[in-house]
Amino acid sequence: MTRCTDPTEQAVVNGLQGGFPLTERPFRDAGASLGLSEGELLDTLEGLIASKNISRFGPLWNASGIGGDVCLCAMAVPPVRFEAVADLVNAHCEVAHNYERTHELNMWFVISAERPERIAEVISEIETETGLKVHAMPKVREFFVGFRMEV
Repeated sequence: MTRCTDPTEQAVVNGLQGGFPLTERPFRDAGASLGLSEGELLDTLEGLIASKNISRFGPLWNASGIGGDVCLCAMAVPPVRFEAVADLVNAHCEVAHNYERTHELNMWFVISAERPERIAEVISEIETETGLKVHAMPKVREFFVGFRMEV
């Protein structure tokens, strides 16, 4: 993973955490709040995704609220395979919040699916694709935490 060092990229990452305008032209309006045009904001987001400084940009749905489910997962990934495994895991549209940890279980991510049974399907697919065990930790109780990471 590379690090975000461009001041515009840092402003975009820091500025768009925790809120995004729900307007007719949300990228225009979000860009304006950061001193960027709509095109500059879109180009910056595409660059952040291409450089893997962010894995995705999009809404975060409350899957449980619409009949789906959410599951925290962890894997023990050999360090030499970490980036390749991260690419395989992140290729699943149900995966969000994939982070590297300094622990035996060094990859942690969330699976959010529109159908509860899809969680097990995604885990099975990831295990088949990577050859590694996925440790599933289903949600027991939900907490809402305002998490922000300044870059």
